[in-house]
Amino acid sequence: MSTEALVAAALAGDRRALARLLSLLEHGGPAAADALRALYPRGGRAHIIGITGAAGSGKSTLVAALARHYRDRGATVGVLAVDPTSPYTGGALLGDRVRMQALAGDPGVFVRSMAAREARGGLGPATDAACAALDAAGYTRILLETVGAGQDEVAVAGTAHTVVVVSAPGLGDEIQALKAGLLEIADVLVVNKADRPDADAAAAALCLLRSLGPSAGWEAPVVRTCALSGEGVAALADAIERHRAFLSASPDGVERARQRARAAVLTAARAELDRRLEAVAAAPVHLALWAAVVARERTPLDAAEALVQAVLASDPTGEPSA
Repeated sequence: MSTEALVAAALAGDRRALARLLSLLEHGGPAAADALRALYPRGGRAHIIGITGAAGSGKSTLVAALARHYRDRGATVGVLAVDPTSPYTGGALLGDRVRMQALAGDPGVFVRSMAAREARGGLGPATDAACAALDAAGYTRILLETVGAGQDEVAVAGTAHTVVVVSAPGLGDEIQALKAGLLEIADVLVVNKADRPDADAAAAALCLLRSLGPSAGWEAPVVRTCALSGEGVAALADAIERHRAFLSASPDGVERARQRARAAVLTAARAELDRRLEAVAAAPVHLALWAAVVARERTPLDAAEALVQAVLASDPTGEPSA
């Protein structure tokens, strides 16, 4: 099937075509670029909700509960769950999708696991493109769950309209978030597993720290949830919708849109530069460069400068220019 036909089928509601389209976007290349050019003008209606926080806070269970709540309200939901990637094999467990199997039978929900690959910040390199595809396909709420393997997952603020930072009692998340900057990107703060006895203390700590939030005109609410029982999920959805309304009515929404556009462009530019760099570095002509560094005849910085110059002199495929 041609790229044009694949895009048309995905936009017409063919879920298998949409899955193939997302795979195409993940693999990248000219066909992915053509697909994104066709998809991008058809989007702009979905609200992208980033769900981030430390491992063990119950993000996947909360995402599933939030998706069910949105479906009860009649919204269509796309779920992108980013899973950690092995630095050795490049594979990913894709465990988040296993935990969301209860959503699989709902035609109004599309769940996709994505490998983080070499990308940092908790997202995958094709996350923006995948969001654009789900948006164009008509999903009105896109839930974007980050890896959850660390405390530096702030890249989601460059993709999501609303960022939900999830913590859980007993994990020390409120202190670690302060150190890592997660609170600076939080539009909504969640204390999940709120049935635990120390939930009050965790919520109180977050209330004290939320002044570090991203906007002077918006104070991030602290919402308590218990994702397993569904308690507090409706309150969380209401807080997200209030933030969406705030963005629509505030100059901050325009500025956030510019910031997201800038982040998307820089992410794509870095990916393209990395691709060209890898292509140039793979050329046999540079074996002497590595040998010179091993022999300490050149510093890594000098060798890097030579490699950069080779990239600048190459054509878009990475081959030396004629």
